[in-house]
Amino acid sequence: MDESERTKALSAVPAAADDYAQAHQQLGALRSRLGRVIVGQDELIAQLVTAVFAGGHVLLEGLPGLGKTHLAKALAAALGLRWGRVQCTPDLMPADVTGTDIYVTAASGASAFEFRPGPVFAQLVLVDEINRATPRTQAALLEAMQERQVTHAGHTHPLPQPFCVLATQNPIELEGTYPLPEAQLDRFMFKLTVPAPARDALRAMLDVSLDDEPADAVQPLAGPADVLRIAQLCRTVLLGERCKDAAVDLVLATQPDPADGGSAAEPRRHIRYGASPRALQALVRAARVRALMAGRVHVDVADLDAVALPVLRHRVLLRLQSELDGRDVDSLLASIVDAWRRRA
Repeated sequence: MDESERTKALSAVPAAADDYAQAHQQLGALRSRLGRVIVGQDELIAQLVTAVFAGGHVLLEGLPGLGKTHLAKALAAALGLRWGRVQCTPDLMPADVTGTDIYVTAASGASAFEFRPGPVFAQLVLVDEINRATPRTQAALLEAMQERQVTHAGHTHPLPQPFCVLATQNPIELEGTYPLPEAQLDRFMFKLTVPAPARDALRAMLDVSLDDEPADAVQPLAGPADVLRIAQLCRTVLLGERCKDAAVDLVLATQPDPADGGSAAEPRRHIRYGASPRALQALVRAARVRALMAGRVHVDVADLDAVALPVLRHRVLLRLQSELDGRDVDSLLASIVDAWRRRA
């Protein structure tokens, strides 16, 4: 049975209460194990786990040395996923990511071109410093991220399931970088900012041997089949009419020049482009995972609230004058979400 047939079979079986309870325990155990590897980043870990089980990709933005690569390695190890890494540089070519044809001579003497898959043919792919790759190479990731496949020389090669891209970028370096186009940014379910650890977390790091790499010692809690099963179970978490309306209202609140005015009108006048329908889908999928992580089988407005900023911050563009005036997307979205929260 291939992955698509397995997914259909899982969706055809009604979920029992025990299934939800077991999934809740596994998600909690995963967060706990990752929390012992990456100290002091509990909310970042929760958001990353949410995106993976919601079937989305993640853009991690943070300064060097904050553990972004370490966290990705630990996540792959804990879930038993095949791991791949792409270190982006300006001379990186699309074939270095997706794969290329190699001229191979068989033992019989026959020769032919054979497709050799690139590092993107993994279940969890870390694309390090993605904004250092040229637009041509960045575009090579679009089909993989959206369609879960790679087309080469007229042939389509499906990617393994589950498939998740974790991309990192440094927010302060501009020289030798190529900003991601909006079309590619929209393919990321979450954009997560990696904060500097607090003093207690820094102190706790010294209790671990500085010569060790904790991610290398992480034992798997699950396997690819478990990830697919829990991800499918998350899609069955109930979404009530109230939460549907609240999700739509939140996405509409990010659109510029609202006709209804209201308390959020002032922040919205700084917005040039609002969130897309894909953002609405991402919001709901992520909220369902958060609900299951909280031990519930129905979505609450609090779940939408918890994932609002990671879903929206890279999909909302400010007006040029607002950017020149020093306006910040996160602070504007915080005002919009706060006004939405009071109405929801």
